[in-house]
Amino acid sequence: MGENVLVIGGGGREHAISWSLAKSPKVKKVFAAPGNVGIGAIPKAENVNLDLKDFKAVAEWCTREHVSLVVVGPEDPLANGIADVLLAAGVKCFGPSRLAARIEADKDWAKQFMDRHSIPTARWQGFTSAQPAVDFVNSAPYEALVVKAAGLAAGKGVVVAADRGEACAAVREALVDRKFGAAGDTVIVEELLEGPEVSVLGFCDGSTVKAMVPAQDHKRALDGDLGPNTGGMGAYCPCPHLPPSQLQWVEQNVLLRAVQGLSAEGCPFIGVLYAGLMLTKDGPKVLEFNCRFGDPETEVLLPLLRSDLFEIMLACCEGRLSEQTIDWAKDLSIVAVIMASKGYPQSSSKGDIIQGTEEVTRTPGYQVFHCGTAMAGDNLVTAGGRVLAVVTESSSLSAAAALATAACRRIHFPGAQFRSDIAHKGIPRWILQQGKLTYKASGVDIAAGDSLVSTIKPAVASTTRAGVMGQLGGFGALFDVKAAGYKDPVLVSGTDGVGTKLKIAQECGSYTALGQDLVAMCVNDVLCQGAAPLFFLDYFACGRLAVKVAAEVVRGIAEACTATGCSLVGGETAEMPGLYKDGDFDLAGFVVGAVERGHLLPRLAEVCEGDVVLGLPSSGLHSNGYSLVRRVMDLQGLTCHSKSPFSDKTLGEELLTPTRLYVKDVLPVVDQVKAIAHITGGGLVENIPRVLPANVTARLDASRWTVPPVFGWLAATGAVSEAELLRTFNCGVGLVLIVAAERQAQICSRLSDAIVIGSVCRRNADEPQVVVEKFAAAVEPSMQSHVGPLATQLTASKRVAVLISGSGTNLQALIDAMAGNGSVAMGAHIVLVISNKPGVEG
Repeated sequence: MGENVLVIGGGGREHAISWSLAKSPKVKKVFAAPGNVGIGAIPKAENVNLDLKDFKAVAEWCTREHVSLVVVGPEDPLANGIADVLLAAGVKCFGPSRLAARIEADKDWAKQFMDRHSIPTARWQGFTSAQPAVDFVNSAPYEALVVKAAGLAAGKGVVVAADRGEACAAVREALVDRKFGAAGDTVIVEELLEGPEVSVLGFCDGSTVKAMVPAQDHKRALDGDLGPNTGGMGAYCPCPHLPPSQLQWVEQNVLLRAVQGLSAEGCPFIGVLYAGLMLTKDGPKVLEFNCRFGDPETEVLLPLLRSDLFEIMLACCEGRLSEQTIDWAKDLSIVAVIMASKGYPQSSSKGDIIQGTEEVTRTPGYQVFHCGTAMAGDNLVTAGGRVLAVVTESSSLSAAAALATAACRRIHFPGAQFRSDIAHKGIPRWILQQGKLTYKASGVDIAAGDSLVSTIKPAVASTTRAGVMGQLGGFGALFDVKAAGYKDPVLVSGTDGVGTKLKIAQECGSYTALGQDLVAMCVNDVLCQGAAPLFFLDYFACGRLAVKVAAEVVRGIAEACTATGCSLVGGETAEMPGLYKDGDFDLAGFVVGAVERGHLLPRLAEVCEGDVVLGLPSSGLHSNGYSLVRRVMDLQGLTCHSKSPFSDKTLGEELLTPTRLYVKDVLPVVDQVKAIAHITGGGLVENIPRVLPANVTARLDASRWTVPPVFGWLAATGAVSEAELLRTFNCGVGLVLIVAAERQAQICSRLSDAIVIGSVCRRNADEPQVVVEKFAAAVEPSMQSHVGPLATQLTASKRVAVLISGSGTNLQALIDAMAGNGSVAMGAHIVLVISNKPGVEG
């Protein structure tokens, strides 16, 4: 037969709840009081007119209509005790009792409750008269700049002041001018917390709590988090700022503590408990609790829910939530953008005709939830401040945000307003966690390179003879010879090239910097063995020799050799027509250095827990990762002559910044260090382990150094994840020194730009040998400026129709090519396929 359900409320939240409940095969009918136009259009739903202030009458109506479950959307009925009346009448209610609802309805009580149960929150004081509150603002030992009305104020009772004067004014507005009425009889003055805000909601049955995926709301009216506070101008989920491990911590230390505390105080909580969190440097802290679904968070959470909402709610009411498995869609992002009426939030415009909603809702993956609408004859019109919630989904958060914004532009009514930056705060972190573009996809397979080294090691070992030291994989090849003024020298040799940075130089027609790149890649390597470079040889291979180009390269090599104290003693110029195209060439360099045997690095036996990790800044990309860089340029339609997206130079000038030479700076202190690592291909995470013993880990703090803006640009516009950045690029640190703690000050006094970037710690089982902390926070600021242009590109892509015949075996390849990597504008997307056969591939 199916069950009847009553949803109380009439906004976008209730539309989303009704829409989700109606999908349950166990639900026969969804009643909504008062409901809205959108709910009325759901086949299994019906709007009903009930006096929602007469709870007893509502309970009697539920009994007559055989309603088995009531779901309460807004907070006011819960704070006034509707759940108590329904339960007394034998009607199940998904929503807390009046006493449990105090966790939202009375912020003064809620803050005391959090203190009683050790739930992390901001420091605070409550006041019922203005002068003590003003005195507290001016004398508190912390920034007491957040002023809240303790009662229910429709989500608008919070002022985050810019200074103490504004905070004092907010206190007087509430307690003297009575701006919030009875809701402001008590005000809370709180410590100003800093960090991203995240909403974590949990299903509760009085003893068990199961957290939903984290979401992020956008309260301010205007782009850039400017303008007045609103009820919410949009949301998205999952929010990448709260990873699964932290979500589990919040579930246990915030939601569960609250549920257990309420139960212990005699008011078990049944329904949805909403924790508004600030992710501070000291961990998540509660800004507020709400006793119901958030709005607009509900509009993004429920489209991501794959389990039956009715079964979950019923389990909560019957105390068996622990038996439920709650599934959420994987690899999917949901974004909701609120369209508001003219004048919102100060006022609203009603009766304006709305056009375009049907066109949007016909598009797969799009949903429009009604927040404040009505029918005037045959016309859909505005009937409130927040009018519609336009919801889209995509495997990419960047694309979902762009699609939602574009969909809003297809809906029209006079004075319509919406933010165009919903979810932009989460896109950099999402890219760092889930970006698809990899070095391998750009043509370089690091794993294959590692496999090659392992494969050729036996062959190399078979050539060993007296005098050869070390093995394949170090930073230099060693040979024992006593000469050239060294008492007991070991020779160190190195060879390297500059990779596809050559292509950038060729496009720019500028080659001098390549000479320094070539020398730097070699001499910085042998420096890691403690060696001073003695002499250098170059190899220049081309299809047709261009004397001017070759001379420019060699001049750069000579200048770099002079700067590092080694001689350019010879080289080879090879013309090979047919192997190289005209205009193409390749470079290789070879260096031989020497070090006294007793000063050979790394001194693995001495590297130990407590050692300090020093970093010397890079000059930029150096000479690694350019295949990925050129792939990003291609995807963005940029050339070397384009203006740099992150400086006033051209992109080519930025990318040709020469690799830094570290020899002259580091050699005077090389005897005082234990190990040196040159950060080349493989980045920090693959190069530092080459100079560490197996029992230690280098723990780095990325907030200690400046990540150059080129890396933020690559991450944001190329959708390059944090892990891929760290194993491909130097990320701002070109050379790493491992030193004893007692030598740190002396070495730093001689290396003016050396930075303490971490320490050597005891290695736990299966722990990586390099752990880079706070990297996402360090690189996100330089990513943020690229998010807006990226969203614009994604929005502006062309809509393409494809006509195919036969089985369509090439269609999938075309779909994949146009899809790009999910966060990069490819200029087009397929919206229609016409075929002469059913069931074509793709």
